[in-house]
Amino acid sequence: MKQFWAIVLLAVILSCSSDSSNRNPYLQEVRFRFELNLNLPLYNDLNNIGNPVYVGNNGVGTRGAFVIKSSLNTFYAFEASCPNHTPNNCSTMTIDGQNVVCGCEGYTYSLFTGQQLDRPDDGNRYYDLLFYNATQSGNTVIISN
Repeated sequence: MKQFWAIVLLAVILSCSSDSSNRNPYLQEVRFRFELNLNLPLYNDLNNIGNPVYVGNNGVGTRGAFVIKSSLNTFYAFEASCPNHTPNNCSTMTIDGQNVVCGCEGYTYSLFTGQQLDRPDDGNRYYDLLFYNATQSGNTVIISN
């Protein structure tokens, strides 16, 4: 009988999920890799701290990505589609200084933290920007997921 309960306990332990991630139900996590050459005029703003750039190339995220340099060798990249609803004709956000704004509801997000700055206090669940990896290698910034 002890073996039976040991097997049941082992099955319960193995069936429990340790995934504590907070997946966004609106955005798919698309696999991609894209290189930004900082010598090109298109990405020249990334040579200065706090100047975001929109990368709207096909195959970069769902609706493109926003990239910003936050310190000497640190870059952040975020999905350009608003994280609080499914992608549609108004969900590609626009740059407003060092923030991005959703065209659907007007929600504002920081490009330094990815956090929603004007989260409503209505009891609903809201998501921050979907983060992408951004690493610098010489004069190239590689964004990927």
